[in-house]
Order: sequence, then structure tokens, then C-alpha cells
Amino acid sequence: MTTYRISQLADRSGFPATTLRFYEDAGLLPAERTPAGYRVYGEDAVERLAFISSAKLLGLALEEIRELLDVREEGVCASVRARMLPLVADRIMETDGRIAELRAFSDHLAGVHAELSGPAPAGACGPDCGCTATSTPAAGPVPVTLSPTRLDEGAEPWRDVPVTCTLGGAELGGRTEMWRTLVGNAEGREEIPDGVRLSFPAGAELAGEIAALAAAEQGCCAFFDFTLHLTPTALQLDVRAPESAAAMLADLFGATA
Repeated sequence: MTTYRISQLADRSGFPATTLRFYEDAGLLPAERTPAGYRVYGEDAVERLAFISSAKLLGLALEEIRELLDVREEGVCASVRARMLPLVADRIMETDGRIAELRAFSDHLAGVHAELSGPAPAGACGPDCGCTATSTPAAGPVPVTLSPTRLDEGAEPWRDVPVTCTLGGAELGGRTEMWRTLVGNAEGREEIPDGVRLSFPAGAELAGEIAALAAAEQGCCAFFDFTLHLTPTALQLDVRAPESAAAMLADLFGATA
């Protein structure tokens, strides 16, 4: 029977050792211990990790993945499929809902842009100049949240995501430079629980740039939680991350490590 030490499994699977330990603690990846206390994984660990990775790409929560792994252990593919079908259907509904929210947000931005593109009145801003009143009135900010998994009320799924980044080399350096350039445009900065809030000049073009960059960052560093707030007079970006990612948060966004 083939077994792997944690360093061997990391090399074989491509997952860093920190992620393997996280999955073990979360009950997703069982490990035995040698008399000396070293972790030892079974020969099915690589395939199990591939299943976990695939399930995460579908946006499934850790509890759902754990349940699927329990069903998978029974060795009947039809049972796994039967359990996965409603979970994937739920993700489709949630994704369609987020698409609708983003479309509404895009329409709001278009309305703001149209107002600001018209001729400016002479003199100072007033209640009808377009800077403080838009064709899409709102009682408060229009939020767009980019998180790694489902957004149940009160849930914080980003706390359960391993602190790993899939970028490397020049790609990582380029992304870092993009964030630092964007953060350099911030007019204000304040600490919030688990993160930082950056304030920018209001504008549809800049809001779109921030949203696109945040979405790209989610693709490689899913432990970041982004919330973009847009009002006719303000644009704010909240960035949060687990405590173990404080150094990365500080490096990209100037938060206290």
C-alpha cells in the first residue's frame, strides 16, 4: 500500500502543505500519524484532493464537500451524482441571482454616467446638477460583493478558504503592481474588522475597473472578500481576509499586518 508524507503529497498533488493541513483540520483529508508524529496519507489522497478541488470550483461549501466525500466513500457513483445534482442546481440559481444584481448595478452605473456626461451647469454643484442626484435614485450604496462561495445570510465563506495563491512569477508581480497603482488613487483609507476600506472618487469607469480587478483576484486568491459600494458621491472598496492572510492584505492594500 502506497503512503505519502505531507511533503510527498504536496509534490504529487500540487497543493501546498498548509492547504493539506487545513483540509485535514476541516475533516476533508484524513491522515494517520507515524510513531514519530509525522502525517501519513493513504494512496487515495491524490484522487481525493482532485475531487475536493473540483467541488470547490463549483462553489460548494466545505460542509457540502465533506458530505459528498462521505457519500463517495461508499463507492457508488450514482449516489454521489444524486447528492451533487441539487447542490449544483442551487449554485445555478445563486449565480443567476448574482448576474441579475450585477446587471442592475451596471444599469445604475450607466445612469450615473449618462447624468455626468450631460452639460454641467454654470457655477457650483446643486441638487439638480447630476453630481448628487441621478436618474436611478437610491436610498443607500449599491453593493457588489465578490466572495469565494455561496452567500447565505450572515455567512462568511471566505474564512473557510485556504490562504493560497495560484499566481506566480511575472504574473503575480503584474497583479501586485495593478493593485498598488489602483490603491494609489484612493482618497481615504480606514481599518475595518478583518480588513481595510478604501475610498475613491465616484465614477462609473473607476468602479468598473475595481470590480474587474477584484473579480480577477478572486480567481487566484479566493480567501479575499471584496465589497464595492457606489453612491452618486462616493465609491468605496472593502477588502477583508482571514487573519492568516494579514501579511498579503497589508502588501496589496496597506492594511495593518
